[in-house]
Parts: sequence; C-alpha cells; structure tokens
Amino acid sequence: MRNPVGGHVPVAGGLARTGLGYAHELKAETLQVFVANPRGWATPPGNPAQDEAFRTGCAEDGLTAYVHAPYLINFGSHTEATAERSVDSLRHSLRRGREIGALGVVVHTGSATGGRSREVALAQARELMLPLLDELTHDDDPFLLLESTAGQGFSLCSRAEDFGPYFEALDSHPRLGVCLDTCHIYAAGHDLAAPDGTTRTLDLLVETVGEGRLKLIHANDSQETVGAHRDRHANIGAGHIGEEPFRALLRHPATAGVPLIIETPGGKEGHAADVALLKSLRQ
Repeated sequence: MRNPVGGHVPVAGGLARTGLGYAHELKAETLQVFVANPRGWATPPGNPAQDEAFRTGCAEDGLTAYVHAPYLINFGSHTEATAERSVDSLRHSLRRGREIGALGVVVHTGSATGGRSREVALAQARELMLPLLDELTHDDDPFLLLESTAGQGFSLCSRAEDFGPYFEALDSHPRLGVCLDTCHIYAAGHDLAAPDGTTRTLDLLVETVGEGRLKLIHANDSQETVGAHRDRHANIGAGHIGEEPFRALLRHPATAGVPLIIETPGGKEGHAADVALLKSLRQ
C-alpha cells in the first residue's frame, strides 16, 4: 500500500481489547499506542495475553503498529534525574515495542535546559541514546524514530535541517529514523501551505538525513499559523495547513510506503473522518 492511514488509539482496558477495537472503528490500516503513562515515568510490564492478542490481531488485519514514548523524556535535560529516567523510559518503550511487534518507537527530540548550549545537550543525547540504539540487535526490534518539536524553548530539533546534527550525534545509526509531524514542522516555520512548500520541505529532509530514513508521518493540521512555535493540532483541512499539502505529501517519492498516523481532535467521529479524508487524498 502506498501509504497506510490510521490513528493513535486508546489502550486503557487492554492493547487488543480497546486498541484494536478502536482501530477497527476508524477503518485504520496502521495504529500507534502508548505502552506507559505518557505523562509519567512508570514502566509497566505489560500483559502477555494482551500482547499476544494484539500481535495476532494486527497480523490478521494487516495492521502495522507503532509506539509513542512518554512526553517527559528529554535527553538534553541538565537535570540528572530526568536524564536517567529518560534512559529507563525509552528502553522500556523499545522493549515493549518489540514485545507487541511494533515497527518503530517515536520519541520527541527534546530541548537544551538549564542554559546549556545545543552542542552540550546533543553531546549528552549521544552519550545516553547511542547505547540504547546499540541494544537493538534483534531482527524484530523497532526503529527509534526521532520526532521534531514545534520549536518552542531551546528545542534541539524543530526544523528539517536540525535533524542533521542530531543524526550526526547518533552516528546515523542504522536503527535510527524520522517521524515527521506536519503540525510541528509547520509551527517551526516550514510553510507546507505555500506553493511547493510541502515538496521543498520533504526534499530538504531527504537531503539532510538521506533516503529511506522517513519511517512515519504524524498527519496533523495546525490551529496556529506557520512559524508560531505552538503545537496545537487541528483536523485535516480544518487548520492553516489545509488539504492540498497532504495531497502533495502523499505524492512525494520520500513518502512511498510511509504510514500516516493522525493525532487530531474530535474524538472517534473526528478521527474516523480524518482517516477517511486522508484515504481519499491518497487516490
């Protein structure tokens, strides 16, 4: 399939029981889940029966799965406790990703805190993240997918060209990839809605990290204008990006085979409508 389309699904009550049911109602072809509280540091062991049911259900329905790591993770933090917990949290997400058959684990690229420079923060990210990448030695281990932020604060990676230094810091590890969030990259200043804006942005991303590194797209419109540095998602076509840039995105060579996950407002009805709309733009 040129681009499987799906959404981030809730899993309270069980990965398979709740998550797969929600995915079915969206008519999703791919899905994303949390395997821990996204706003906490807990590392729950998971439920082997639900893991097995989830893997089996995904296989039967032809669904690809992805994990989103918790939001608190920041490998650029000057706080030792945050840095250590970030390692434990991401290691947990990567292990749980393998256990449920996920193809990738998405992690936010973080920011430099405590007045330190981007270079110092990236050096710390290298020290903490490279060992985690080197642990991905199983054939069924997920990719680690870096997701840029909207550019608020002292972000380590918000624009397409910022992926360059981040990839260099991590030796362009073979298990490293990119998750491109359309709202974030627009908020960071890439005008996807301008003529050829989406094409130029994707061209720059490929030029920066190389071909084949874009593994996942978070397809979100933006409630804010371009360059606002604010992460406020809107339903597809209902924000400042609009429908056409998503059509262009779905035709770019760099996105061939790359799944699209929506993280939009509106609950189940809004999510189903966004999935249907993206499928229609794919035609």
